[in-house]
Amino acid sequence: MSTATATTLLTAEEFFVWANHPERGGTQYELEAGEIIEMPSPGEIHALVCWYVIELLSAYLRLRGEGAVLTNDGGQLLQRNPDTVRGPDIAVYPMDRSLEDAVPGPTERRPSLIVEVRSPSDRDGRILRRVRQYLDAGVLMVWVVDPEDRNVVVYEPDRFPDVRASSELLDGSRALPDFSCPVTDLFIMPKLRTSYRG
Repeated sequence: MSTATATTLLTAEEFFVWANHPERGGTQYELEAGEIIEMPSPGEIHALVCWYVIELLSAYLRLRGEGAVLTNDGGQLLQRNPDTVRGPDIAVYPMDRSLEDAVPGPTERRPSLIVEVRSPSDRDGRILRRVRQYLDAGVLMVWVVDPEDRNVVVYEPDRFPDVRASSELLDGSRALPDFSCPVTDLFIMPKLRTSYRG
């Protein structure tokens, strides 16, 4: 639901100040082409699958010895004039990130992978628009993880979407070199996995 008028387009910096005002009460927002969009709370299943995926990717990065996982809708600045700021569920960066290098607001650094976990309120058109924005901004790969169907749709620039069922393997292509795991590992507790136990 849009809470800004067409004549009041915000920049990413203005949006960050607005969204973090105490009166917002912890509600999540995104900025699309300068307009504020309220994001509904996705629920426990969504949060749990996010944790499973974060644990898996963190274990992979520990084995590689570098990289960072940003979570919790950290804020990804995708476009300027008008500004678009998305809050991906998970973003994986190939290089280490320290607090000294981090910015207080949305980042313009491009992750190699973005993971979106479908929530009950998600609609196909909205998800596809987000995926296109990520890829157009230079993200190498996007996973859309579906807890209900237990599959992952893999998106890469200039390739058709690739649906991976729970019985198949998921690889990292250029975004996550040497990464591979069964899709089912995204939906089970880390101690039950066959890969990247960390």
